[in-house]
Amino acid sequence: MHRSKRYQENVQKLEKNKIYSIDEAVDLLKGVKNGKFDETVEAHFNLNINPEKSEQQVRGNVELPHGTGKTVKIAVFADNEKALAEAKKSGAAVTGGDSLVDEIQKKGNIDFDVAVATPEMMPKLAKIAKILGPKGLMPNPKNETVTGDVAKAVNGLLKGKINFKSDKTGNVHVALGKISFERGALKENYEKFVKALEKTKPSGIKGKFVKSISLSSTMGPGIKLA
Repeated sequence: MHRSKRYQENVQKLEKNKIYSIDEAVDLLKGVKNGKFDETVEAHFNLNINPEKSEQQVRGNVELPHGTGKTVKIAVFADNEKALAEAKKSGAAVTGGDSLVDEIQKKGNIDFDVAVATPEMMPKLAKIAKILGPKGLMPNPKNETVTGDVAKAVNGLLKGKINFKSDKTGNVHVALGKISFERGALKENYEKFVKALEKTKPSGIKGKFVKSISLSSTMGPGIKLA
């Protein structure tokens, strides 16, 4: 992959094979930022799991104390007016029941980042599972996006609650905020996420759960963390 001259210069600022603390890594990211926009700070965790075994797949959620800096558009699927009204009052961008499901099935258009549904709506969402599923938007009880309290779910997501899961290669990737965040805010988000991730360690895993961690910005190089 071709890398820009600036990217190559930024790589030279890193000490080869050095493992950095979170404070050092954040300071480095702020010093090597490339973009003319507010880059996202991402953490990447390589886990000691076998992703082919369903019992070792990792999934969870956590409310980051400082949010991610991203404006999240939330859709709520419910079949009663009270739940829909509460969802809209709490800040949901898209709300609806059968008609919303039918619209998505017909047009295939998705204009939201997260979907929340009441338990009663889940059988009806089966019609659009092949549209939502590949985009990671299918509501799931495990990440608390299937709930009878849609207002609470929407409030949590707007305050910085994120869902995470391991991919096919046994890695977890998460956005921790923006490069413009204060160092302390990024550090607190990181530490809160690490605690949440550790709680998802499958019972069958022996020894170290997280094999390696790296921190990067959208346009910056990866920095290895302790």
